[in-house]
Amino acid sequence: MINPQPATYDPHPLIEPGHTFASVTDKIAGVVVGGRTPLTWFVVASIGLMVTGMLGMAVTYLILRGTGIWGINIPVGWGFAIINFVWWIGIGHAGTLISAILLLLKQGWRTSINRFAEGMTIFAVMCAGLFPLIHTGRPWLAAYWLFPYPSSMGVWPQFRSPLIWDVFAVSTYFTVSLLFWYVGLIPDMATLRDKARSKPVKMIYGVLCLGWRGSARHWQRYEHIYLLLAGLSTPLVLSVHTVVSFDFAIGIIPGWHATIFPPYFVAGAIYAGFAMVLTLAIPLRKVYGMEDFITLRHLENMAKVTLVTGMIVAYGYISEAFFGFYSANRYEGFMIWNRMTGPYWYMYWTLVLCNIVTPQVLWIRKVRTTPMLIFAVAMVVNVGMWLERFVIVVTSLHRDFLPSSWGMYYGTVWDWMTFIGTIGMFVTLFFLFVRFLPAIAMFEMRTIVPDAKLKTEHHG
Repeated sequence: MINPQPATYDPHPLIEPGHTFASVTDKIAGVVVGGRTPLTWFVVASIGLMVTGMLGMAVTYLILRGTGIWGINIPVGWGFAIINFVWWIGIGHAGTLISAILLLLKQGWRTSINRFAEGMTIFAVMCAGLFPLIHTGRPWLAAYWLFPYPSSMGVWPQFRSPLIWDVFAVSTYFTVSLLFWYVGLIPDMATLRDKARSKPVKMIYGVLCLGWRGSARHWQRYEHIYLLLAGLSTPLVLSVHTVVSFDFAIGIIPGWHATIFPPYFVAGAIYAGFAMVLTLAIPLRKVYGMEDFITLRHLENMAKVTLVTGMIVAYGYISEAFFGFYSANRYEGFMIWNRMTGPYWYMYWTLVLCNIVTPQVLWIRKVRTTPMLIFAVAMVVNVGMWLERFVIVVTSLHRDFLPSSWGMYYGTVWDWMTFIGTIGMFVTLFFLFVRFLPAIAMFEMRTIVPDAKLKTEHHG
């Protein structure tokens, strides 16, 4: 029996066959300057904008009334603000990993997904950065204490506090990620400048592309700076969430005082980040007809990374429970037992179901290559990772060393409005990005079309 397919046939290529340099450019640029925006974009962007308005209402009321509108109390002094801060910072990790680390490792499958993953990182860090500013309720009286400037009273920030290092880590992470994202956009914005029909649009993209002409000198300088920024971004993947984990690990409270937190938090951040990339990539490829560029191979590879990091997170949960019981410290043992059987037991076991049990279906190849099933798993992981942060923050605080000081914590309607509002802000920013900038890197996609490979082989 003769096999009609060549020996090099790939059932899940990085780009579907039949594309040329021109077709790749036209299809991706058409989303931005093609003149036709799908109705879905207007519907989702409008919903996101309305939900962002909810955030504005919640923050305005917080500034007027103070943090008393939230559910925080004694002993649970940290609530939704810190939970959401850690959750959003974690979501931003996958963008840097896909863009920088996979670039340095020469993983070609990052090509279709790195651009919007970088955008996701920036928008997630913007959402995260909101919470340290507002969590005091009076940012104009408290936020400036975090910045290291010599005050007239001779009072300096406590540099041994991880809260100070959060400011340095997150601001550095945001700055480098923004530069990395913008530098990657420069060649594509030059393409949009050349393809734009109206003069004002041409001028805007012409300014944004910094006079790019595609000369050999431009490409040489671009590759140097892009690799340099990738090298700077790589240690940030480890450092940022490590520093965030120190917010908890340096405390003496059972449930926080654990040396496993830095690697545990980093793995959890990559886990949550890849789940969010899948959450965005699957609808994006469907709405804009990008199945040729974001193929099943991309989805399967991301599902594999999600599975691997999920197993590391599961190992972290098991280790945490083991340390609590094996340490013979009655307070650590009680903390773990309280998480499993106390008032918030349903939160703990739901996060175990979401983060450990459900992702095991990704061992099945049929699931990894079915977009709707991957999307469902990713949504479950998003919920599970938020619950993880809730369990770490709240269940470690609500029952302290002294039973007389025990108390319960519940988020108020203002807590939920603030959290859901940041989701609306994230969706709005992401959809504006997709509409006005190329969500897939055109020049990188052109390097993997068959024409590019043939030309490379010919010149070689």
